[in-house]
Amino acid sequence: MGTLMRRLLTNLTVGITELREPAKVFDKAAGKPVAILRNNECIGYLVPTDAVEGNESRPVDRARLDAVLRASARKVQPVLDYLKDK
Repeated sequence: MGTLMRRLLTNLTVGITELREPAKVFDKAAGKPVAILRNNECIGYLVPTDAVEGNESRPVDRARLDAVLRASARKVQPVLDYLKDK
């Protein structure tokens, strides 16, 4: 059976043993998420607060959501039209 390759959600990785010195991991991260690997398999992510600040979710009204969806549909419609008969 083949090995399943998973896509990492960040380009930065550290081994599980590197977590013994978390300050070095945070320095390496430079404010970005880091994948934690054990035996070359991702077991979790370390996400510094700098990486998520300003990304808080907030409620959106229906009119704004509809506008975003219409704009998105206009951008992808040519691709959908092309793929329709494929």
